[in-house]
Amino acid sequence: MRSKAPCCIASRDGCFHPTRRFVIAGLGATALGAGRAFAVDKAPPSAADERFMRMALEEARRADFPFGAVIVRDGKVIARGGNRGRALHDPTAHGEMVAIRNAVRSPGAEALRGAVLYTTGEPCAMCMGAIIWCHIGRVVFAASIDQLATLMDQIMVTSADLAARAKFAPVEITGGVLADEAMALFRARVKKPPA
Repeated sequence: MRSKAPCCIASRDGCFHPTRRFVIAGLGATALGAGRAFAVDKAPPSAADERFMRMALEEARRADFPFGAVIVRDGKVIARGGNRGRALHDPTAHGEMVAIRNAVRSPGAEALRGAVLYTTGEPCAMCMGAIIWCHIGRVVFAASIDQLATLMDQIMVTSADLAARAKFAPVEITGGVLADEAMALFRARVKKPPA
């Protein structure tokens, strides 16, 4: 028995199962798309990367916790955000999430597609998920998850790990831009209890 969707076949139990053609096409698309979902940029940061990261560091200095973010489109800042978790009593108010919400309010969600997000710390799994769903084209971070984990608890999943699993939304990732400055800011504000 065929369903209305050409990719599935209905079984006697009412469940839909993918056709062989659908599975083979999916495997082929996965093989062709492998390696194109994201790229980790090893090139030295540009002057623009450092300029926008300094803006993210300024947002971090004003934040509840030293995570700041700036979203740039066509060389212009369209949104900013700093961690507001304590002030808003909102555990999702990370710097990146605040910047994304600000961009959605104005200029609108469509402006996020292909934009560049600069952040003082490598995005956590929640923030990277939002970045992927917004189709932000590039992420530039200062301190890495590994560096941040020396000072605070972290979900040990990198941005590259998440981007690799989201082939539908390619994102370029550049890390380590002004990482020493960001880590100094984190060290000044975070006291990790001894193990």
